[in-house]
Amino acid sequence: MIAEIFIAFFLQIVFLFGPILLFGFLIALCNRRFYANFGSHGRAVCYVTGFLGTPLHELSHALMCLLFGHKIVEIKLFQVGGKDGTLGYVNHTYNRKNLYQRMGNFFIGIAPIVVISAVLYLLARLLMPTMTAEMTGWIGQIDFSSGLKSVLQLLFRAVGAFFSYAVTWQWWLFLLLGSLFALHMTLSGADIKGAWSGWIVVLLLLLLTDALLGLIDGNLLHGFTRWAMGAAGYLMCFFSLALFLDLVALGVSYLFRALSRK
Repeated sequence: MIAEIFIAFFLQIVFLFGPILLFGFLIALCNRRFYANFGSHGRAVCYVTGFLGTPLHELSHALMCLLFGHKIVEIKLFQVGGKDGTLGYVNHTYNRKNLYQRMGNFFIGIAPIVVISAVLYLLARLLMPTMTAEMTGWIGQIDFSSGLKSVLQLLFRAVGAFFSYAVTWQWWLFLLLGSLFALHMTLSGADIKGAWSGWIVVLLLLLLTDALLGLIDGNLLHGFTRWAMGAAGYLMCFFSLALFLDLVALGVSYLFRALSRK
């Protein structure tokens, strides 16, 4: 049973937090390259895209602060010419002896990736319900135990479903509005540092939960692991939309770069 508990714990970490790390890295990479392609105009472009994306980024931090009992000391949703080029911030305090609040640091830190991805999904569902249903259907069929090839095939089908709606005005409206949000999902150094401080607590509580479930009934542990793998599919659906938007925006930035050189 001990071996089963640790195997379940490992799988839950991979499937619950793996998509956050993977897509968070890819989104950050795309966003950095996007602004870099505009050269000396990059900062101005950042301000233009940030008037909607930055407030949502900071509000997502604030939401998690409230959910985990942190006290918000100061919040700035959007500013131009801030110190070190910071567009916005949320300063908060918490009780370090409170495990729930310490765990909250992790969710506060990663909040922009999760919350903005969920907002993008809701926006897509509002504008293109059929496309969203198709994408969700393909990604919902992902079975990580069936192998990498099967997972990639379903992801490519989801990509195809997304771009097949490029002939509609709703798709272009989603592309415009969604890009303003997606381009400001990137976690700052302070976000990552804050999330890391709560990471260990999250792991310990997850391991404790697995141990209790495993000791009570092995079926409960297996059911919890299956739930984690199912939740990973939905996370990938949310994150995929954001990554699609960033890739399109990245393509536009490369086009601008090529034209400016000519």
